[in-house]
Amino acid sequence: MYKWFRSKIYIALILLILVFLVGVIGFRFFSDYSWVEAIYMTIITVSTVGFGEVKPLDDGDRIFTVFLIIASVIIVAYSISIITDYIFSKNNFQELQRRKTLKMINKFQRHIIICGYGRNGKQAANKLLEYHKPFVIIEKNREIIEKYQSDKILFIEGNANEDEVLKKAGIEKASCLICALPEDADNLFVVLSARQMNDSMKIISRASRDTSYNKLKFAGADNVIMPDRIGGDHMASLVVVPDLIEFMDNLSIVGEQSVNIEEVPFEKLFKDQKERSIREIEMRSRTGCTIIGYKYPNGKYLINPDPDLILKQGSNLIVLGRPEQIELLNKEFDI
Repeated sequence: MYKWFRSKIYIALILLILVFLVGVIGFRFFSDYSWVEAIYMTIITVSTVGFGEVKPLDDGDRIFTVFLIIASVIIVAYSISIITDYIFSKNNFQELQRRKTLKMINKFQRHIIICGYGRNGKQAANKLLEYHKPFVIIEKNREIIEKYQSDKILFIEGNANEDEVLKKAGIEKASCLICALPEDADNLFVVLSARQMNDSMKIISRASRDTSYNKLKFAGADNVIMPDRIGGDHMASLVVVPDLIEFMDNLSIVGEQSVNIEEVPFEKLFKDQKERSIREIEMRSRTGCTIIGYKYPNGKYLINPDPDLILKQGSNLIVLGRPEQIELLNKEFDI
């Protein structure tokens, strides 16, 4: 839509310049005006200000001036209408987009809120898109919003430090909040506000300094991620145990040729909510996927659980498999 209007504006500007050049050249050569006089006559004619003529005009000059006035009036009116339509359409489009975003957010249940669409926020959003998880981004930079806004990436314009902005993002119904703001102080304030507004959701925050880690945890963050520390540890691990780290890197979530890891809640695995052992569900034989981990309802993890382990309500299974095996898992158990 904006591209269409911009092309119309370019056409209008070209027509204005063309009328100006025609007027200057006409007065210069047909009326024998100097260049300065020709420019002056063209401007007062096109703008229709009604000043007097520099020199008397003959009949031919008057006919040329009449056509110049008619052409300039039409072109100026056209240009003004195009520019006005562009300004009002842009404002209306932004308002319609804002209402559409709020309407979609109101339908969300247990969605994710991302505060800040910088490097870390963008990475988080891309991963959630791959998972097909509903999320909304709080961002105060209008240029970023206009660049990345789409049907899949929803933005709320504003400062995440403000409670009203968090409410617009559906903080009361959200299942998780990701604080990816560049300043630790801002993340700390958002965590404090968000925890008071929704004490049951999971809060994940980034931190730049070691001193901020304990403060964010005390404020209510469930997990605090330090990107710089993770990056350094990862590079050092590639020196110490390179093959193991490369294998772990290949355990990506999505990819046609990569191995996938899936977390399957008990409630989605068994529709009847009946507790069963790992052996009873026969996941390996039915889907080819392997259960490599088990999360107890109390949050503790068990690596490589035994086949006779009874799966409890509120628990999760960590499943490893190729993409086609994960897809078969989702179909077989209707996840």
